[in-house]
Amino acid sequence: LLPKIPPLMPPKTKVLLYLFYTHNSHSSFLPPLTLFLCLSTIHKAPPSLVDNMANSSSGMAVSDECKLRFLELKAKRNYRFIVFKIEEKIQQVMVEKLGEPDESYDDFAATMPANECRYAVYDYDFTTNENCQKSKIFFIAWSPDTSRVRSKMLYASSKDRFKRELDGIQVELQATDPSEMSFDIVKARAL
Repeated sequence: LLPKIPPLMPPKTKVLLYLFYTHNSHSSFLPPLTLFLCLSTIHKAPPSLVDNMANSSSGMAVSDECKLRFLELKAKRNYRFIVFKIEEKIQQVMVEKLGEPDESYDDFAATMPANECRYAVYDYDFTTNENCQKSKIFFIAWSPDTSRVRSKMLYASSKDRFKRELDGIQVELQATDPSEMSFDIVKARAL
């Protein structure tokens, strides 16, 4: 029986805790040599391997399409926004909707379902007070009050892992109703 793991625990520590409890179910400690080998292996492992090991405990994967479409938004500016959905049956984050470059923020906000959680990224273009053109990529965690509790928990527990896959996010918003992700809030957070 695994103990309750705090949500902010680093992935490497989660893996060590997992190894501790799965390899030594009959005693309360690992022999010092085993503990040393576990620690040195984890700390020398590439981050992607450790993340995948930690990810296997939550069961959530990220489709390659999510990463590819995000890179296209960031580098090529092919999209204004991307909406992501967790497919619970296959335990994977998938692309649900791609917004064309000429779509507005209102078009984006209209794609967010009233009763279901989603992740989204939005590429916001703006002009600074010094008259410079800039762009910021927003990550929006949409979790409406009317969505199912199970869905809220799933999206909340997978958010940090998913965000790590999207390198280049500059601003994060958490929203439970449309007023918390209004265009005015996005504008204010961009400056």
